[in-house]
Amino acid sequence: MSVRERKERERAHRHQLIVTTARELAEEQGWEAVTTRRLAERIEYSQPVLYSHFRGKREIVGAVALEGFAELAAAMRRAVADSSGGRAAVSALAETYVGFAERNPALYDAMFLLDTGLPFADAATPAPLREGFGALLDTLRDVAGDADPGLFVEVFWAAMHGLVALTRSGRLPAEGSAQRLDLLVDRFAGRP
Repeated sequence: MSVRERKERERAHRHQLIVTTARELAEEQGWEAVTTRRLAERIEYSQPVLYSHFRGKREIVGAVALEGFAELAAAMRRAVADSSGGRAAVSALAETYVGFAERNPALYDAMFLLDTGLPFADAATPAPLREGFGALLDTLRDVAGDADPGLFVEVFWAAMHGLVALTRSGRLPAEGSAQRLDLLVDRFAGRP
């Protein structure tokens, strides 16, 4: 292995260490606790090393979000593949999405609520975001009926996000979550 290859591998390792540590710290203490100083202390590198990888916290949060989108897309695709199709596929998709948000609140915030500078629905949209939307589209295209499939997915996604956000904030009681999700799935799977 050449010196250049070794340095590139070490740089990639440091990059991933920063992202992983930021994510862990955010899940433990919230995004407010994630600072470059604190990250530098946790990973035992100087702040200038952090800045050689990221311009600041916003980019770090964006890198965490990209990792989350890749994980969510893969989880949704696995869940749908394991289903029997139709309503079961829509249900698997919705349950996976909501479960992911519940298990990873800080990651979900990075993906959907914090300013990361990541463009959605744009030519510059990164591949993990496109893949997440694609996982939804591939499953819901067949149940969209006469609706534009892309718009149908956007409305489904917005409805799931709304359920997640309103439940997390306490505006919807947690004890009705399963029934609300069933109702959403029934409506989007074409059942009255």
